[in-house]
Amino acid sequence: MQNDVSRQEAWTLLSEWTESDSLRRHMLAVEAAMRAYAPRFGGDAELWGLTGLMHDLDYERYPNLDDGHPRFAIAELRERGYPEELVRAVASHADFMGVPRETPMEKALYAVDELSGFVLACAYVRPEGLSGMTSKSVRKKMKQPSFAAAVRREELLAGAEALGVPFDEHVETVIGALAARADELLP
Repeated sequence: MQNDVSRQEAWTLLSEWTESDSLRRHMLAVEAAMRAYAPRFGGDAELWGLTGLMHDLDYERYPNLDDGHPRFAIAELRERGYPEELVRAVASHADFMGVPRETPMEKALYAVDELSGFVLACAYVRPEGLSGMTSKSVRKKMKQPSFAAAVRREELLAGAEALGVPFDEHVETVIGALAARADELLP
């Protein structure tokens, strides 16, 4: 990675800006999924992981999408000297920012963001959590409009397509990444 930002420094910043345990778990989940995808696309796992960890940095403080998230995170990350490719990926994960997703890292962030949240929601309602979860069980929950109703199913599918990964394989990758860190992701 091009700078000296450590994961501990990133976690400290995230902890200062985000009090919600559920939002912290979401960012940890996205970090895990990004780290899982980095080798597949020849990416730097540390950079990809930090990108996932920091992508919703300002969401709790500035949730208004018209003039808030992710603009304040972008400014803070730039000021602190985070790599520009990380900052650009944070901007590109929000469709309304108008920043096209061009790199594999940007496409991966978009692809894993909502899916990570959806997979965690699925895990919360399963007695065994993430253990033994399959893409088939995730697809079944996707067909229930009332389940995690805020998640746009078309975004889940479009993210995998833009990344160039078959949807079921994408879901399995994310499940595997999250299952490896289940102790810190599930309450």
